[in-house]
Parts: sequence; C-alpha cells; structure tokens
Amino acid sequence: MLKIGLTGGIASGKTAVSNHFARLGVPAIDTDQVSRELVEPGKPALAKIQNQLGTRFLSADGSLNRGLLREHIFADDAARKTLENILHPAIRKEIEQRLSQIRNEPYVVLVVPLLVENNLQTMVDRVLLVDAPESLQIQRVRQRDNSSEEQTKKILAAQASRDARRAVADDIILNTGTLQELHAQVEKLHEQYLSIGSL
Repeated sequence: MLKIGLTGGIASGKTAVSNHFARLGVPAIDTDQVSRELVEPGKPALAKIQNQLGTRFLSADGSLNRGLLREHIFADDAARKTLENILHPAIRKEIEQRLSQIRNEPYVVLVVPLLVENNLQTMVDRVLLVDAPESLQIQRVRQRDNSSEEQTKKILAAQASRDARRAVADDIILNTGTLQELHAQVEKLHEQYLSIGSL
C-alpha cells in the first residue's frame, strides 16, 4: 500500500487537504490526533510527561495543559527533546498498528506536520507538501488562534523552512487560493496516487 506523507507548516492548509482526501474515501491517519490521544488521562505517555517534566503541566482535571506545555517547550530545547523522546516512539508504534489494520486500499495518507523536522521521510513512499507563503501563514495563525505576530513568528522559526520542506517534497499543493482550487489540486493528486497505488 502506497503511503503518502502529508506535511506543511502551521496554517498551510493540511487539515483542509486531509479532510478532502477523506471525503474521497482515502484512509487518513493524523499524527497530531494520535499524539492527543496518547496523552489523555490514564495513558502511559501522560504519566511519563508528568514524571520527566513535572506536574505543573497538568490541569486540575488531570488532563494535559497543552498551551502551557507548548509555551515551555518553545522556550526550552532540552524540554522539547524530552517530550519528543516520550512521544515519537509511541506515535510511531501507534501508526504502525493502525496501518496494519488497513486492508485493500491503493494508498493511505499520513498527516505528519513535523515530517521534515523529525526526519520521518523513511516512514512514507511519497511526501506531499501543502505550501503557503510565510506572510499568509502568519495572517491565518493570527486570525485562527488570536495570537500575536511575535508568538506566531516564534512558532514558524521552530519549524523547518519552506525551502527545507520543498527539498524533500515529491508533490506540492500551493494553498493560496480558494477552497475549490485547493480541492481541485487534491483531486488531481488523488487520481495520480490511485494509478501509482494500483501498480
């Protein structure tokens, strides 16, 4: 089964693209969603975060305070590494488990926002990049998250550059137009992936 790694910077349009693939009947596994499920109360990964990074990242109800943790790891490289060492092996294991349950599909989409940063190209057969100019990303993040320009630029700086992503991409969707234009690009790639996947 052909594995497509869907990636892109913050607010590039990955969700809109993966949602459209799903509407076309393509199985999609979102690593962000997997990551959220792995840190739910009672899960081993949450206990490890609590042990290694401290209890201050837990909310009163025992759930992970994602905002506080995000702020902390963007300011502290060692903490970010610790978190990655806890989550990445668990995410990889869960993805392999989910992939093993998908049968008789020409291809599957793995949504991996930090594919380039974490060097995960080996997990997929093709890399599909959803791309947008940085100025547009900043504008979208600020509208979506109500965050400051400074905060948004910090997040962008912690991610791989557009050039680094473009260098590993087999296919690129440029998301600067309407939703219809975005869907048309997805549909064109869908046909291409179906023909590769059925070889």
